[in-house]
Amino acid sequence: MRILWAPWRKPYLEKGAEPSSCILCQKPKEREDRKNLILYRGEHCFVLLNLFPYNNGHLMIAPYRHLDRLTSLNRHEILEMIELAQGCERALGRALSAEGFNLGMNLGKVAGAGIAGHIHLHMVPRWSGDTNFLPILGETKVISEDIDSTYQRLFPHFAELLTEALGQ
Repeated sequence: MRILWAPWRKPYLEKGAEPSSCILCQKPKEREDRKNLILYRGEHCFVLLNLFPYNNGHLMIAPYRHLDRLTSLNRHEILEMIELAQGCERALGRALSAEGFNLGMNLGKVAGAGIAGHIHLHMVPRWSGDTNFLPILGETKVISEDIDSTYQRLFPHFAELLTEALGQ
């Protein structure tokens, strides 16, 4: 049997009860973007790396307001969320040579939302051949780069590309 080590997942697996505060509300307030993996702050939404990614470069785009439904977002938040997704597509394409993307939202706990109370858009970069038998048979996913290295590779691309996407 081959063993794959992923010690960075241990806090997620052992976390137990839900946190008393929403991390998507808390992290932007702390003003420690590097520590909190925040890559970009817009007027209504922000972009951060997912601490428990499906692939290298797995991003989340979230509004600052604590809302749980797509229907609760105002038009400024919706527009900025999609414009940020456009900028993220460019940044991930340039920084990580991503060939494709999965975008999605899980609305509500029964839909699989890990942070059910705060809507967010997942953006997962994809590459040819990035899937194999491990996720299906072994319930194991291999992430080939630690999250700090991914942050360092992505961060320089975000200010320029997202500002360009937002037409600023």
